[in-house]
Amino acid sequence: MKVFLLVFFCVMATLLSLSIGALNIPFGDLVPALFGRGDEIHITIMQDLRAPRTVLALFIGAGLGSSGAALQGYTRNPLADPGILGFSATAALGAVLALYFGHQNLVTPAALAGAGLGAGLLLAMASNKKSATVLILAGVGIGALATSLTGLLMNFAPNPWALSEIVYWLMGSLRNSSFGAAILCGVLTLAGLLCLVVTGGDLRTLSLGEDTAISLGVSLTRLRLLLVTGVALCVGSGVAVAGAIGFIGLFIPHILRGIFGSDPAKLIPLSALGGAGFLVLADSLTRVLSNNGTVLYLGILSALIGAPFFIWLAFKAGRS
Repeated sequence: MKVFLLVFFCVMATLLSLSIGALNIPFGDLVPALFGRGDEIHITIMQDLRAPRTVLALFIGAGLGSSGAALQGYTRNPLADPGILGFSATAALGAVLALYFGHQNLVTPAALAGAGLGAGLLLAMASNKKSATVLILAGVGIGALATSLTGLLMNFAPNPWALSEIVYWLMGSLRNSSFGAAILCGVLTLAGLLCLVVTGGDLRTLSLGEDTAISLGVSLTRLRLLLVTGVALCVGSGVAVAGAIGFIGLFIPHILRGIFGSDPAKLIPLSALGGAGFLVLADSLTRVLSNNGTVLYLGILSALIGAPFFIWLAFKAGRS
């Protein structure tokens, strides 16, 4: 029943995203407009704007939610976030490099290359280490370096327009979504989800301790490779097409853990559903709150929701 409610939440969030905006489209007109039937304005809005934007939000949210669940299972820390491996920072650095040199058409491939480079560096630094702590420390270090280099590029931006373009991109938005971007993000995210779902059983065993997991046949090297690859694909593809969107991978798995339990094998796919539904709903809210030329960016809204939740978790942990 609880799984059905989660699926229902995701479906309703999707329908709301397709329906509401500057011009609301009745639920009954959504499917006809999607297939080119009915009011011409509804067809244009649906096919060119809302459908690709909604699909993209579903994929990005699913990738972030599942990545957070997998990392929390691997580190055995409910406060772990996909950003701790540094892929969002390295992907952002790649995109900012493209913007810095005026190659807006290369933002997506540059971001994907940045995420891939971050994954390669992380695996090289932690390849022979069994401890999850080494992987996390390496990821934090890579992320910090990428963030500082991004700041350096912003500091030396050639002109105010280039700087503003970088800043707005880093805020995260789905305004310029297209079906091409949705397909690219979808393929990479699904590949990443497959890697993460495969790790579910090993992560469950890992909760007993690393030595116990090894004695039960878990290959930590294989687990680490699948985890890093899956998170890099999910996070990197999201950053490449939408910019930086944070906190979803932190609080969605944490909320669902209280409802469905802490088994990573179950929590990873459920967090994909929860993350997808939440991000679609959040993006719908940005459209409702944006008016008169003032745009509320999705990355800002997700931080406004996630940061207080994170503070509450810290406060709760400090009192326990």
